[in-house]
Amino acid sequence: MKNFTQIITLLFCLPSLFAQNNNDTLNQIVEAEMKSAYSITNFTANINTGDYDIVYHQLEFEVDPAINFIDGVVTTTFLAKEDMPDITFDLASQLTVSMATMGGEELIFEQNTNDELIVNFPTPLIEGSENTIIVTYSGQPPLDSDGFNTGNHNGIPEIWTLSQPYGAKDWWPCKQDLNDKIDNIDVYITAPSEYESVSNGMEQSQIDNGNGTTTTRFQHNFPIPAYLIAIAVTDYTIYEQTAGTAPNTFPIVNYLYPESADNSTAQLAVTPSIMELFEDLFETYPFHEEKYGHAQCSIPGGMEHTTVSFMGSFGRELIAHELAHQWFGDKVTCGSWKDIWLNEGFATYLSGLVVEHMDSEEFFPAWKADRIEYITSLPDGNLYLTDTDTTSVGRIFSNRLTYNKGAMVVHMLRYKLGDTDFYQGVKNYLADPELAYGYAKTPDLQAHLEAVSGMDLNEFFQDWVYREGYPSYTITIAHFAMGEVKITVNQTQSHSSVDYFEMPVPIRIYGTQGEQQDVVLDNTFDGQEFIVPVPFLFNAIEFDPENNIISANNQNILGTTLINNLTGVRLYPSPASGQLSVQLPQGVILEKAIFYNTLGQKVLESNDETEWNVSNLASGVHFLTLVTDKGSKQLRFIKE
Repeated sequence: MKNFTQIITLLFCLPSLFAQNNNDTLNQIVEAEMKSAYSITNFTANINTGDYDIVYHQLEFEVDPAINFIDGVVTTTFLAKEDMPDITFDLASQLTVSMATMGGEELIFEQNTNDELIVNFPTPLIEGSENTIIVTYSGQPPLDSDGFNTGNHNGIPEIWTLSQPYGAKDWWPCKQDLNDKIDNIDVYITAPSEYESVSNGMEQSQIDNGNGTTTTRFQHNFPIPAYLIAIAVTDYTIYEQTAGTAPNTFPIVNYLYPESADNSTAQLAVTPSIMELFEDLFETYPFHEEKYGHAQCSIPGGMEHTTVSFMGSFGRELIAHELAHQWFGDKVTCGSWKDIWLNEGFATYLSGLVVEHMDSEEFFPAWKADRIEYITSLPDGNLYLTDTDTTSVGRIFSNRLTYNKGAMVVHMLRYKLGDTDFYQGVKNYLADPELAYGYAKTPDLQAHLEAVSGMDLNEFFQDWVYREGYPSYTITIAHFAMGEVKITVNQTQSHSSVDYFEMPVPIRIYGTQGEQQDVVLDNTFDGQEFIVPVPFLFNAIEFDPENNIISANNQNILGTTLINNLTGVRLYPSPASGQLSVQLPQGVILEKAIFYNTLGQKVLESNDETEWNVSNLASGVHFLTLVTDKGSKQLRFIKE
């Protein structure tokens, strides 16, 4: 019992030790990832941008970190999906377009109060035709959004962008919702020469313009949504690492504040190990032909821009979360904001996998317990968003639901399927040519996990993804017969949208002599009873000891019907080498005696004898079940 008490104490203490740190880090991540447009509560996909597909952007920006202003020239090559008399871009009304051209000809355009730039063509473009338009603009990006930011570190000016989910339009004309990825981009950043510039992809060149400015060119040759395009400029110190396995090695390029570069470098030492873990579990880093990296900026957490995460600090959890997004969010991007958990739930869970694989074994259950406690702090909350939910950036990036519940639902899928099928299903999801470097929705993940496991996961997804709440379990255990217990599972639900949460239910049974046995019960209805072989007397049980299920307010009930009826029964001698005898209370008649080893295997059986020759039994602990006219009794003895 002492060992059991120590285990329970440890499991209860660990979440409290780490809860504040974990929640603080996640809160910072959430704040950064939703910061670009928190005040927007009525944004929906712009149907006016749905008549074309973007093929290529050349993005030319001229900025000075000391000034909140941008001059830009955006060249867009696009494919007409239907006949087009005009083209619409998302662009904040605070930015002023001075010219729009196509084929060297100036075009008529207008900007409206709906943050749209509408450019008219002299004659309608023909469906299926490819065309290129150049837009020149300038202005001060809106101050009520964090899409484009100026600030300083250690007194040095800096610029950085944060466009998720709706902030790209605040600093360049784009098609910004989740309906089109740009096939490839070139980014040219002109800035004062004392600074370093950062963007997606690989740096191609730096050109001194002879006027105190330098133009740095980056090229990214993988499909990318508008919200993941980013720039940053300040006096960075560059620190490079190497990751990957030959022939797929690649650089990790870190842009660091000079005043804290030594400390940041020490913290970043873990990045290649995390990269190796994710590659081992899933697949080669999706952008290994280019780079990965970090750019430090004055944000509370981080943001996973493709090939370069913008970071406010370099804690291990933050590094892991943003790196995980390169697979879940950047390579395969959620196909609508309703499916944002496919980005954030996986990224949060992968930071937990770092705990599982790099820390002592007790830390991962504590990490899960922390998430469960937060998820169940309220009784409701669907993981898959409603139409109304998508109009609130705060709801899209809900820490409790999108991040924490998303992570634990991913874990429960792993727990339900088993490691082999889970990881193979996720690998197939990432490699699916219909999804890779494109968009995925929740049914796509479900289909891949079902294809590998052969399971019908519709009930699971309905309960845990589309509906709300969590279960509370009451587990009742009682001795049933010789070497068996009966476990009854009852459940209530915190929200009326779910009739019953069907799940494999893990139970740990503790014995009076320090024994321990884990069982998993396939629970599908309330009041379900399970008969389980247990070759020892129990005195405690623990529901879900590894914290594999989102649940709260659980109860364990110990049945005592068959435990204390025969308190006067005694075995002697113990240890025994030859003869073993039993002393029975007066009036008790022995009907049968069955001997078990520690594996629960029957090794000897007799009828009404009260003495036995045990010389042929293996040395060690054995269990004896006595069946009498007054009930059954389980005893333990040692064979010398």
